[in-house]
Amino acid sequence: MKASLDTNVLIHLYRVDQQKILFEVFDESIFIYEQIRNVELEHHGQDVIDKIDRDIDSGIIKVYTDDKLKQMSVDKIFYNNVSENKHLYGPGDMGEVYAISLAQTLGAYSLVTDDVKQGGPYMSLLQFVDNDIMPFTFADVLLIRFLSGYESAADTVRIFDEINTASDLKWTLKSQLGKFIKRFWTDVYQEKENAWIKEYCKKNHIKAKEKFVELKKLC
Repeated sequence: MKASLDTNVLIHLYRVDQQKILFEVFDESIFIYEQIRNVELEHHGQDVIDKIDRDIDSGIIKVYTDDKLKQMSVDKIFYNNVSENKHLYGPGDMGEVYAISLAQTLGAYSLVTDDVKQGGPYMSLLQFVDNDIMPFTFADVLLIRFLSGYESAADTVRIFDEINTASDLKWTLKSQLGKFIKRFWTDVYQEKENAWIKEYCKKNHIKAKEKFVELKKLC
């Protein structure tokens, strides 16, 4: 899987050294637009920017600049995507606008952001029927990782609590698990997401119901 990242999720995960959950789930490619590195992180993530830069330098995170997009002959496509997405969201959502536009331009199907306000990019992407981008929060990624067997139920709870506390999101794992199950199985926004999770579980030999029962006991 490939993923385009927003600023907030980078800060939240790197703040507690749990960025590995991104690299394990999105093992094909993880990338950001240069504005997220050069503006957003400079303003909001000074405490973690050195850690992020080390992963950028090592190639774990790819940064796409305007020059690079031009060299790939996709710069006009990107700018058009940005222009269209600007009309959908407020000026406070520019990080997500760039992240979504880059995902659309590069053919990624995942956006990772922890901004879940009503009317924001995460909720809107869930509801746009003709949208090809699947949004995930850090909690969604953590639950996919748990399903895949990367971490035990107890460690999943512990990691969630670490990230949640450091980010001051004031979420609960119980509520996030409930939303995850509704989204993909019981009250789906889009049938393609239900089809995706079923195929994912089948491909990876995952018994989701058994896994969730195990996790619910600790929530």
